[in-house]
Amino acid sequence: MQSPADRQDRHEYPAHWEADVVLRDGGTARIRPITVDDADRLVSFYEQVSDESKYYRFFAPYPRLSAKDVHRFTHHDFVDRVGLAATIGGEFIATVRYDRIGADGLPASAPADEAEVAFLVQDAHQGRGVASALLEHIAAVARERGIRRFAAEVLPANSKMIKVFTDAGYTQKRSFEDGVVRLEFDLEPTDRSLAVQRAREQRAEAHSVRRLLAPGSVAVVGVGRAPGGVGRSVLGNIRDAGHPGRLYAVNKAFPEDLKEVDGVPAYRSVRDIEGPVDLAVVAVPAEHVPAVVSECGEHGVQGLVVLSAGYAESGPEGRERQRALVQLARAYGMRIIGPNAFGVINTAPDVLLNASLAPEMPRPGRIGLFTQSGAIGIALLSRLHRRGGGVTGVTGVSTFVSAGNRADVSGNDVLQYWYDDPETDVALMYLESLGNPRKFTRLARRTAAAKPLVVVQGVGSAPQGHAVRATRLPHATVSALLRQAGVIRVDTITELVDAGLLLARQPLPAGPRVAILGNSESLGVLTYDRCLAEGLRPSPPLDLTTGATAEDFHRALSRALADETCDAVVVTAIPAIGEGSPGDAELAEALRSAAAAVPGKPVLVVHVELGGLAEALSAAASTSPQALAKAPGAEGDAHLVRPAEPLPTAVPEAPEASQSCSRLIPAYPAAERAVRALAEAVKYAQWRREAADPGKVPEYDDIDEKGAAQLIGGLLERGQGLTLGQAETCELLDRYGIHVRRALPAPTPDAAAEAARTLGYPVALKATAPHLRHRADLGGVRLDLADEEQLRRAYTELTELFGQPEELRPVVQGMAPRGVDTVVRAVIDPAAGAVLSFGLAGAASQLLGDMAHRLIPVTDREATSLVRSIRTAPLLFGWRGSTPVDTPALEELLLRVSRLVDDHPEVVAVTLEPVVVAQHGVSVLGATLRLAPPPARDDLGPRTLPAY
Repeated sequence: MQSPADRQDRHEYPAHWEADVVLRDGGTARIRPITVDDADRLVSFYEQVSDESKYYRFFAPYPRLSAKDVHRFTHHDFVDRVGLAATIGGEFIATVRYDRIGADGLPASAPADEAEVAFLVQDAHQGRGVASALLEHIAAVARERGIRRFAAEVLPANSKMIKVFTDAGYTQKRSFEDGVVRLEFDLEPTDRSLAVQRAREQRAEAHSVRRLLAPGSVAVVGVGRAPGGVGRSVLGNIRDAGHPGRLYAVNKAFPEDLKEVDGVPAYRSVRDIEGPVDLAVVAVPAEHVPAVVSECGEHGVQGLVVLSAGYAESGPEGRERQRALVQLARAYGMRIIGPNAFGVINTAPDVLLNASLAPEMPRPGRIGLFTQSGAIGIALLSRLHRRGGGVTGVTGVSTFVSAGNRADVSGNDVLQYWYDDPETDVALMYLESLGNPRKFTRLARRTAAAKPLVVVQGVGSAPQGHAVRATRLPHATVSALLRQAGVIRVDTITELVDAGLLLARQPLPAGPRVAILGNSESLGVLTYDRCLAEGLRPSPPLDLTTGATAEDFHRALSRALADETCDAVVVTAIPAIGEGSPGDAELAEALRSAAAAVPGKPVLVVHVELGGLAEALSAAASTSPQALAKAPGAEGDAHLVRPAEPLPTAVPEAPEASQSCSRLIPAYPAAERAVRALAEAVKYAQWRREAADPGKVPEYDDIDEKGAAQLIGGLLERGQGLTLGQAETCELLDRYGIHVRRALPAPTPDAAAEAARTLGYPVALKATAPHLRHRADLGGVRLDLADEEQLRRAYTELTELFGQPEELRPVVQGMAPRGVDTVVRAVIDPAAGAVLSFGLAGAASQLLGDMAHRLIPVTDREATSLVRSIRTAPLLFGWRGSTPVDTPALEELLLRVSRLVDDHPEVVAVTLEPVVVAQHGVSVLGATLRLAPPPARDDLGPRTLPAY
């Protein structure tokens, strides 16, 4: 029977504190609150802790826990006393707890905002980053419960724990008294603590992917006894690729006396394998996968590639099966690629892993490739592997991941791996969905600052097998946000490969100025027109005539590259007929030698394929002795030309390349493909230059952040979410220096006249009914009313046209200076985060979708670019002789709105409409604002894997 005290300790279990985390070595653990049911686990855990670790925890020999200790460490109120455990396989590997204390150091309750914190990590798991992960989570829990500061007492010899606290990045104080180090630190996240957290996240997640892509030993589970079948095929692919590690074939149906399959050691169970297994490739029916996962977990397998289908892509029952699969694998500390995956490939010479359904190993190269769809993976690998087919042979693939349903490992994890992978210079991704756009955008921004990231993003609904956060943002908005993060957004697989061709080895262009030369006037003109359409600045094409020799091409290309007004060169070539015309190999050599002499500018070739030109270009691009043979299906692909000499030094803006690789000249069969790839490279290079100096979030002396927080707290006491009234909206915006021009209700003509006398003439009369609000084109607004007679006449006109005042909700507002009407919005999207949007007001802009977007917080440089990003921006800068308006004042308004939403996540939606931008200053004529309680966890919270 429970005592009253026991029952009192049983507060509601905070399930949202449960989380899976990736540890420093790439393994996973589960963090969860400790409950009264954990007594036996706690005792067992403590028995496995060394005497030294126990001494460091309790400052004295403490061989075992008493019944009183066990009760204390398992009974929590989840407010003033909280304990968390890190578990693997259901067993504790580490614990952390806090106890709220008062100023006197004794146990206390709120409003006391300090707590003592203590850790204990099993010796076998020390050094894996468990304590650091637990500190992030216990700090988030404490902040949620109103605790603002932690105190910890540590013995000086316990250097590992002292380092956990000091490396966390929090603002802290240290003192030494009575032989004990006392650390006190604030729990408010700082720039440094956030940087530390994200650096740890990157290292851990990259390591977890590395364990999957570079295993020392591999077991294929589900190898058929007869040739054929998925398991047998994958086994053969791994063997034929030359993987240097141990390889095992597993099938519970193997006869007991079977020792080998295709020369590979055979076993009936993973448990029977004597040595370690780093990676298990699972190719058994879905109903048998859980048993295989359990066997792998018990054997210490580090990761799984699950090729088996029959999961979330098959419907609700499969979705539950997928959920259980992820939970089971994470319980053992394993990560999963899949299920329903095509597999993984790593062409590094010391790995040579083809754990996929691709029958041939792609040629090694510098391009990382990620797809979610197996079908798209097949198509891309086929194109990349095709001899003479674009990114083949010479550039090739560094790593390939087809994640299938991406129930666990996703594109975000692979980005973490590619970020500092020395074997990958360019990342290509085909994404059917974005599970966490906010995180993807953050990781993409960091990755794109180091190497190009090219993405094809699905437009339709996410495939059934994908868990995707709901977003209210249109696809075009998400795409725009990705571009602002440095992502090179393309629409097709062809464009994906074309861009990869150019970026893999060509330097980034310094600007948009393009020289065009070639032996076809019409092809040159076509290229010129496409350059203009893509926003480039081409020079008039130089026509070398159809009689041009290889030496003519060499001289012309050399002159163009030497020209300081040229940033890139497009060479157009058609095969010439007649005596003295250059042969294909001769022309390729001429272009190679000229490009090699000036390595700092990109060169592209647009060719019309007739006869042997493509073969010659492909031969120049390949190290294979068979390169001169025609590749089946090579027609229509882009190609590469290899210069005679290797690139002496990499230009600063180009992706870091292998010293052994030569510069490649991409050749395209159509002008539009070459120019589109070049345009993307130009935009990306510009982004790289701007990213080096992203600007700053300015401080404003008149912002009252604390007063706004108090006002928001008081307003939210009314309910979970509410749209503020006009007076409350104006009051809150005033705290951030955003002043809304006063408007007074006018339910009658007399009230309208009184309001006008209060505000002063001239005035505007507006209908604010939902169907007329912000629709001046419908006639619901009357401007420049100079006196009471005009006002009453306008009032009568509005009521005769649109109905009674109760329906129109008319207001009177003082006239603002003439200018350009704009709209400013900010919204907290559940998937993408806080987004600031700007555009011109009016039906035309809405119809065309002419809005620009930036992620919050917005810097001063981003505010400047936001104003200039819309297609109608010329109206702000004196279009057709009009007076330019005060864009600096508009940019300041945008920055203030950004600060408001960034400082107060409770502000979930803001709309300022219209905002009249005049020659001097801006006038906010209307505003709406919505509040809601902030989410328990946001992007500043502790590291977690997606919940399943």
